Amino acid sequence: MDHLFAAPVLVAYFQKLDLPKLTVVTPDAGGVERAMAFAKRLNGELAMVNKRRPQANVAQVMNVIGDVRGRTCLLVDDMIDTAGTLVKTIDALLENGAAKVYACCTHPVLSGPAVERIENSRLEEVIVTNTIPLRSDARKCKKITVLSVGSLLAQALQSIHEETSVSGLFI
Repeated sequence: MDHLFAAPVLVAYFQKLDLPKLTVVTPDAGGVERAMAFAKRLNGELAMVNKRRPQANVAQVMNVIGDVRGRTCLLVDDMIDTAGTLVKTIDALLENGAAKVYACCTHPVLSGPAVERIENSRLEEVIVTNTIPLRSDARKCKKITVLSVGSLLAQALQSIHEETSVSGLFI
């Protein structure tokens, strides 16, 4: 069994945007490898936000590690649940001089106040995949863009059917 990653779909989207002075940001130490892969493919710098979670679904941003002043930041995460971490991280990046902040994730759980938080945030846009169907208010949110992983799944199925490697789908 192989795990598929949505990174090729997300990276392709941001390559088309060609964001200036890009810094890819991970909201926690666990996402450094993922953020490094994005930064490498998008020719961007790397930064990290050090945060502490006093309780479940509550994040307190501590500090930004890396220079984001005057840069376009792309916050990369595996999922967005309540968007608490997302919004606090956006605020921390902007308070540290970031010019603009975009975000992306594979799994848009978007529970509770997530959509309202995204709508009211200073985020330019959040790109998500269709691994989880969006609820109606999320589908209406102009800051949320959904990309399909259909072609990624089709390529994996074709590789399996033809008994060729699926490793080319990994980022």
